Amino acid sequence: MTDYTEYFDEVIQAHVAIEQWLGKEQEASELEHLLTRFSPQFSMVSPLGRVLGFDALNQLFMLSGGKKLGFRIKLSELRGIALHNDGATVSYREQQTDATGLHSDRRSTVVFQKVDGKILWRHLHETFC
Repeated sequence: MTDYTEYFDEVIQAHVAIEQWLGKEQEASELEHLLTRFSPQFSMVSPLGRVLGFDALNQLFMLSGGKKLGFRIKLSELRGIALHNDGATVSYREQQTDATGLHSDRRSTVVFQKVDGKILWRHLHETFC
């Protein structure tokens, strides 16, 4: 059996950090810490088909920090797709809600890269359900 545990743990821990960053005001150092999870070469395809790089992700987080009161993320359906010599590809389902009742549901696939033993988000593709 193939063990994806460390990658699933990273998905969960990263989303806890994102939930906290977006849901309540925090020190700028928390954003710096959050961004260390992402490769400098990070790329993302948003649910609306926009392509973002690391700088756009940084800007998105900077503008959104503490602005989604009551923000919650529920993860499910974590599945391993492939292990690579220097990482893995996994998928998961993510449901988001906030205090206004806004709800989104998406399926995501992430490519992880291991650099010096640290797991980094290299590419993320999200699709609305």
